[in-house]
Amino acid sequence: MSRRLCLALDLVDDAALIAEYDAHHAAGAVWPEVTADISASGIESMEIWRVNDRCMMIIDVSNDYPRPKPALNRDIVDRWDALMLRYQKPLPGSLRGETWSLMQRIYKMPNAKSNE
Repeated sequence: MSRRLCLALDLVDDAALIAEYDAHHAAGAVWPEVTADISASGIESMEIWRVNDRCMMIIDVSNDYPRPKPALNRDIVDRWDALMLRYQKPLPGSLRGETWSLMQRIYKMPNAKSNE
């Protein structure tokens, strides 16, 4: 059984940079090594949604998430992460060094199916 987590961050408020960020996340644009690393960490599915300069990531994770990061392709994944930092900024009040902030669910529709 998996669980669902939601995370949020802001993007640099610049239309050109936001368009680049969107392009980096278009179908087939994310580097395959990054996708493999995401899967290896125990993330079973991921979606990123955006409105203006705010992003929300929805992930379904395995029971043993987060798994240790594999060493394979670490340099490529680190390059991707550094590239993404050009576009991303932490939410106001985020912990130091935290880019994506874990969100707390405050409501669930009664009788709704859940991924928990």
